[in-house]
Amino acid sequence: MDLQGKKVLVFGAGISGIGSCGLLEKEGAEVILYDGNDKKDDEAMKAQLGEGSKVRVVLGAFPEEEMESLDLVVMSPGVPTDLPVVLAMKEKGIPVWGEIELAYVCGKGDVLGITGTNGKTTTTSLLGEIMKNARDSVFVVGNIGTPYTNAAADTREDSVIVAELSSFQLESIHTFHPKVSAVLNITPDHLNRHHTMEAYIRAKMNIAKNQTPEDICVLNYEDEETRKMADEFQASVLFFSSKHKLEQGIYLDGEDIVYKPEKEKEGTVICKTGELQILGVHNYENVMAAVAMAAAYGVDLDVIRKSVLAFKGVEHRIEYVAEKNGVVYYNDSKGTNPDAAIKGIQAMNRPTILIGGGYDKQSDFHEWIQSFDGKVRYLVLIGATKEQIQKEAAECGFHDCILKDTFEEALDTCVELARPGDAVLLSPACASWGMFPNYEVRGEEFKKYVNAL
Repeated sequence: MDLQGKKVLVFGAGISGIGSCGLLEKEGAEVILYDGNDKKDDEAMKAQLGEGSKVRVVLGAFPEEEMESLDLVVMSPGVPTDLPVVLAMKEKGIPVWGEIELAYVCGKGDVLGITGTNGKTTTTSLLGEIMKNARDSVFVVGNIGTPYTNAAADTREDSVIVAELSSFQLESIHTFHPKVSAVLNITPDHLNRHHTMEAYIRAKMNIAKNQTPEDICVLNYEDEETRKMADEFQASVLFFSSKHKLEQGIYLDGEDIVYKPEKEKEGTVICKTGELQILGVHNYENVMAAVAMAAAYGVDLDVIRKSVLAFKGVEHRIEYVAEKNGVVYYNDSKGTNPDAAIKGIQAMNRPTILIGGGYDKQSDFHEWIQSFDGKVRYLVLIGATKEQIQKEAAECGFHDCILKDTFEEALDTCVELARPGDAVLLSPACASWGMFPNYEVRGEEFKKYVNAL
């Protein structure tokens, strides 16, 4: 679609919406920025758009008569696509794109796209480092923090775009077509948005829907859902495995990470797990996924190896903060669902005071609580899910829960309870919304508190 002169509605005024507005203005579109919250400060929103922007801001109920003149709607990922106003727009035949689709249509270069319930940010960050060491023009974008729309206008034909993609972002793509994609794993998440597990899985699978046999999709052999996807996709599939020696793919063989792209040939040892600066089987899987994607794209294995060995991990993911009075503090604020938080617990090697709870995504917490395996001395709970988690903990036979109203009260309690030799772990198994704008702010507040002790 030629966007010059087109009337485009951007739905949602967060960072993605602002990015979409900027890109659309560069493309010559007439832009309306819409948010259903009529209490938002339209002047503050206009200030975010920058000096000289001609974007018009509309808040509250969207005028139905104005729908008739729209050529396109661009959805921000935080806005549900089944809202009545969005369904009304679709019924009128107005194309509805996500911000990823907009950026892809307006941008250039090859996309390497990563999705999955957990591990996306670590894999995207590592793949980004590999590509920066291999190519001149590299952009690391998407759910990792920098909107793809912010970078699209600067991309070139020889650019490589490494994109972390959430289910929200993948819901509304149409022509988006990565050269190499990956689905790392699938566990229940965001069911308050997608309503069913089947809908959540379908959104994730969209990452490969436009790929052809000339493209590559990297899948987790140990995940039942991702393994089944191999039969659904047209892309050529490359598996990674932490438990099986594969005839073809990348796998963990003892301490060796082995890359074997062809059945008939010997595999190549990329590195040993003991050489890595990130720990845990889940991180070895993330490394394998990033290595497979880079190698499938044609990056030299020596460049891949050096990049992997230099990689130090991701902030807010089982991040060591400090040791105070014999107690070690870890920030795992990115543990925003039970499966991710299980990885945080598994990484602990000492008695642990655990901070959990937050926004209600309709998750089941039983498996998370069962993973405590005697390590957790106390579970300090906050947020909308605290009573539910306490109830599920009791059902699992864990009764050492303490409920607090604020984050600071929870932190004070942890300091009081912790003994020399303990760990205090922030790994909430829930999103931060309702208490913090995002998990990054939650993690930063935790680190600030700890460092001030």
